[in-house]
Amino acid sequence: MATDYMKSNENIYFRCRKEAAKYNDKLNSREGASELLGISVSSLADYELGNIKVVPVDKVVLMADLYNAPELLRYYCKNVCPIGCRMDIPTEVEPIEKITLRLLDVLEPDRIQTSMNRLTKIAVDGKVSEEEKGSMTEIVHYLSEVKKVVEMLVLYNEKNGNSAR
Repeated sequence: MATDYMKSNENIYFRCRKEAAKYNDKLNSREGASELLGISVSSLADYELGNIKVVPVDKVVLMADLYNAPELLRYYCKNVCPIGCRMDIPTEVEPIEKITLRLLDVLEPDRIQTSMNRLTKIAVDGKVSEEEKGSMTEIVHYLSEVKKVVEMLVLYNEKNGNSAR
């Protein structure tokens, strides 16, 4: 029994339900949660214990909405969806202070200006030459960093009840 508890404790579906139980007492038990989700207790147990490799997407959406856990949607996309698996999608809600400091770092004005100047020089002739490919890769890498931190902020915002989309 102890191994099942440890296994479920590491599972994102379990963790999100337990976090939501702080605000909705009915979510403290699988019975209460399964009733609210409209699924069987055994199905919820299978999801939380990892006995089912792929949780049906409609159930993930239900859990994300009921638990106020947008990170479940991102987790599913990043780890289950064959397209999302190729993307760098934040799946953990970070503290606002950490996100802010990362934004300040990646959005440092000199860094932005340098990247934009380099991109403008590359774009002038409408093509990326062989000698510009390295710079282009560096610019795209930098902008990917920016995108990731912005997505972290969007996730934080959604988790706190605000829609960004």
